[in-house]
Amino acid sequence: MLQTVPTVEQHTLSVLVDNEPGVLARVIGLFSGRGYNIDSLTVSETEHEKHLSRITIVTTGTPMVIEQIRHQLERLVPVHRVVDLTAGGPPIERELALVKVAGKGDLRVEALRLADAYRAQVIDATTDHFVFEITGRISKIQQFISIMQPLGLVEVARTGVAAIQRGPEAM
Repeated sequence: MLQTVPTVEQHTLSVLVDNEPGVLARVIGLFSGRGYNIDSLTVSETEHEKHLSRITIVTTGTPMVIEQIRHQLERLVPVHRVVDLTAGGPPIERELALVKVAGKGDLRVEALRLADAYRAQVIDATTDHFVFEITGRISKIQQFISIMQPLGLVEVARTGVAAIQRGPEAM
């Protein structure tokens, strides 16, 4: 009898929590304690008057593991709501990256040309380096970083994914 192996999927979860000390540690502890990986993590206060923060987590697992993560997050006391943004159709996801590239001559010209093609902005420059700011889908960021590698990529700082569900409804 042939047994099917569950497919591993990447999901984006949005978690609405109280904005108080220790909440992020509790949420992250749930992942590390069970051996789940976090591919991206973004946290920010989103409703100042209500003291609520939104944690956006990109994680990978089988559908059963993703469901398990969602249910375990819902049981944490400071958590108000957990939404699997991926389950409702592909969410709108964006990331920001700062990319430092060092080079002179033709490499410098090529880095500038490609940055323009990717709509990356030069936010710092000297005669021997650039720092580019690029926003967009994760795949766009990855591609940009890859093409800058042979042109003198020095370092990258990324914000993590910010995501929101499509449609007129709130989380």
